[in-house]
Amino acid sequence: MNGLGLVISILFIAVTAYLLVKKFNPQAVLLFAGILMIIVASLLNYKVNPVAQPTGIFAFDLFKRLQESLSDKTANVGLMIMTIGGFLAYMKAIGASDALVHVAVKPLGIFKKYPYLAASIVIPIGQVLFICTPSATGLGLLLVASFFPILISLGVSRISAVAVISACTVFDMGPASANTARASQLLDMHNVEYFIKYQLPLVIPMTTLLMIIYFFVNKHYDQKLPKEQHADYNPDEIVLKTPLIYAVLPIFPLLLLILFSPIINIFTKPVHLDTTTAMLISLAVTMIMEIVRLRNVKEVFASLKIFWEGMGKVFASVVTLIVCAEIFANGLISLGFIDSLTNISMSLGLGIVGIGILMTIIIFLASVLMGSGNASFFSFSPLVPGIAAKFNTSAAGIILPMQLSSSMGRAVSPIAGVIVGIAKIADVQPMDLAKRNAIPMSVGLLFMLVFHYFI
Repeated sequence: MNGLGLVISILFIAVTAYLLVKKFNPQAVLLFAGILMIIVASLLNYKVNPVAQPTGIFAFDLFKRLQESLSDKTANVGLMIMTIGGFLAYMKAIGASDALVHVAVKPLGIFKKYPYLAASIVIPIGQVLFICTPSATGLGLLLVASFFPILISLGVSRISAVAVISACTVFDMGPASANTARASQLLDMHNVEYFIKYQLPLVIPMTTLLMIIYFFVNKHYDQKLPKEQHADYNPDEIVLKTPLIYAVLPIFPLLLLILFSPIINIFTKPVHLDTTTAMLISLAVTMIMEIVRLRNVKEVFASLKIFWEGMGKVFASVVTLIVCAEIFANGLISLGFIDSLTNISMSLGLGIVGIGILMTIIIFLASVLMGSGNASFFSFSPLVPGIAAKFNTSAAGIILPMQLSSSMGRAVSPIAGVIVGIAKIADVQPMDLAKRNAIPMSVGLLFMLVFHYFI
């Protein structure tokens, strides 16, 4: 039966990919494919994860599953994405984004001749920030608010700018990362020890490699783009509507999250600040500054409509796609897709290095298909301690590349939350962004396997 489920899963994946390439509505395609897979899995007596509150009728439970996913995503990651989208719309409307570009472009004028070097430098900066703000979607959207307009004003295309921003989130690392916590738990090791002893020595050379690859890949593919896609944000044409102090507002949420991060920990009493709250605080600060500047409370209050409308647009384009992608991933899991891949990797009779390489590649591909690094890593990682014990070797040697490959695969998935979120906000297609990331991530995966297992 497992083999049948795998075959059916592959057929669904192929049909879904075909429809997406043919520009069918991605939400509808993913939603109906996911529901159909759950129905088929139920008919084949596969184990289908039940909904939290069953209705008592299987057909109704299909829609209950969608309702629960909408409720969960809208209340959690969806709310975060919507508030960031609303905040970005507000920043653009009041001219704060223009102020940021105006202030940043002058000291960065040296990069006007080397825009792709500037774009590559964003990667290590963003990865350091990712350690402090371990939400791929949250950080990606914050970087779109702060770095994106600066990069395109230097002459980088929209797709190249958003590609390097997505590259900032390809390594789930740091003590606060969920994948780090899971790996550390399986290794019976402290998060910080795992981060310093295992993650950093591998991530540092990989980051250097990614900077080089993105430099050449972005430069090569940008030369093939129409000229109008290169610089639609000309700093020389900016007419400032606000004081230059407004330049700090687009990056204010990021500054708050860094300042109150548990990594910084400068306060005696722990302070827990999430991304959504940081966005709302920043919005309030912005409105106060607007009241002081305009001296018209009614006008500033009316401008809040821009924030709500920005949230609504992001819900329609981004949050709904994340919800439908989750249903699609549930369908794959219900058909035993993950279990089948696991059984195949265990039955090939490979040595410890062979199993490690195979499972790393499988997790990478699973992340691409499901759009979630956490889902793929959490599905496979419990197998690692048993495999390591069987070969009398350290589990850390296997689990590290598996863990990193899960977040790398996410960058090549057109249905991943971070890819969908930053692509839509930056006005590029998620599929185009996933394609742009494909070469750097594939080369990075190959380098990681060679460096980790053979050097």
